[in-house]
Amino acid sequence: MLMRLIPHPLLSLTLILVWLGLVNTFTLGNLILGAGFGLAIPMLTKAYWPDRPRIARPLKIVEYGLIVLWDIVVANVQVAMIILFKRERTIRSHWIPVPIELTSAEAITVLAGTITMTPGTVSATLAADGRSILVHCLHADDPDAVRDDIKSRYEARLKEIFP
Repeated sequence: MLMRLIPHPLLSLTLILVWLGLVNTFTLGNLILGAGFGLAIPMLTKAYWPDRPRIARPLKIVEYGLIVLWDIVVANVQVAMIILFKRERTIRSHWIPVPIELTSAEAITVLAGTITMTPGTVSATLAADGRSILVHCLHADDPDAVRDDIKSRYEARLKEIFP
């Protein structure tokens, strides 16, 4: 019965929190409206979610989020330094294929989104077999180190979250 009312509890909670963040005022009316969105949207879209993603270690999501936020801040500073102080001819842009072991579509999507959200890198394409992501890096002295960093910082944690 509860799964029928709330087919995707994490999505419902996320929608409520996003709504409260967007209106930027916490009132009972805003909470009720956010709860309405949090209940209605997952019910209306449940047909498009035939297999719900299984999350093995939900607390790891918080750790992952904090690491991504930190990396975004650090990458912003690095990109600013590249733009301000590096000469164009010394910038070493690279296309880096990153082999992935993730099998869940949700985990691959989170990895690609994380790479793109981090300034200086963008995930360009997923291989047809889903075994690698092509990443463009604004500046990398060692492309192998960038690949290894993505695998150790992001993919390893995502494998714990999405088994």
